[in-house]
Amino acid sequence: MKLFDLHCDALLKLWENPERQFDRDESVETNYNRLKQGGVDVQFFAVFVEPEIPADLKFQVAMEQIDLFYTRVLAVPGMVHIKEWADVKRLKPGETGAVLTLEGADAFGNDLMKLRTFYRLGVKSVGLTWNNANLCADGVGEPRGGGLTELGFEAVKLNNVHQVWTDVSHLAEPGFWDVMRTADWPVATHSNSKTICGHRRNLTDEQAQALFRKKGLLGVVFNPPFIGDGKETASIGELIRHIDHFCELGGKNHLAFGSDFDGIAWYVKDLEHAGRYQNLINELLKNYSETDVRGFASENVLRFLQK
Repeated sequence: MKLFDLHCDALLKLWENPERQFDRDESVETNYNRLKQGGVDVQFFAVFVEPEIPADLKFQVAMEQIDLFYTRVLAVPGMVHIKEWADVKRLKPGETGAVLTLEGADAFGNDLMKLRTFYRLGVKSVGLTWNNANLCADGVGEPRGGGLTELGFEAVKLNNVHQVWTDVSHLAEPGFWDVMRTADWPVATHSNSKTICGHRRNLTDEQAQALFRKKGLLGVVFNPPFIGDGKETASIGELIRHIDHFCELGGKNHLAFGSDFDGIAWYVKDLEHAGRYQNLINELLKNYSETDVRGFASENVLRFLQK
């Protein structure tokens, strides 16, 4: 079955160490060989500028990561740039789609021209924050816990015009509700259930159900602290508990995967990198029909693209 992953941080790893090669470097959990081994047909690649980067350099660092997307990721034979959503369906057998995303509005500051530049370069999903606050919104780590600013609303509306997703995965809860009221394409690319695991990065039942009502997507994340109450280890069965719970909330047709590979420090047992994706698929097939699992793996995303 086709398999999509809505979030990884391979570009950050490539940027941190110029010696790393995307095709085979074993320090890159979503390297090309592992994507092929795990059967991943479409991988989303996040541009993430770390908080300690000075404000006047953030756009430059984001552009450097995008350059790596073009010169390292797309340079590998078989990797195909998804420039428009219709390109997903144009992929040929054996090709792997690559989608560019942005994690945090820090990269464009208060300059919407820079955001439009990211669109032109192929960014198809924008998360307004990481955990910190910025000029668009507060992240989950900001004690103030504010919602979207006027600039944040402008960015979401611009996303709507360009059919770009607005990602809520790191937003403080008031910002989440602002996005629900404003975004045409709301997603949570890498979040789990706060009912199952009370981590600040997870979504409450009310948030999840609101996302499902908007016909949005929710990508379950493979980071153990988001799976089992802050633990540094987790099993595939514990991860599936989050899928079970979201299905009970009515989300079966809105679930996807957002591994967060290359952005996590701990791993689910037998799901340590993209090459082991089929271990998750096989476990899901023990509990769900093939139709349901195809939905989680790719078809829910394909339906979302047609809305």
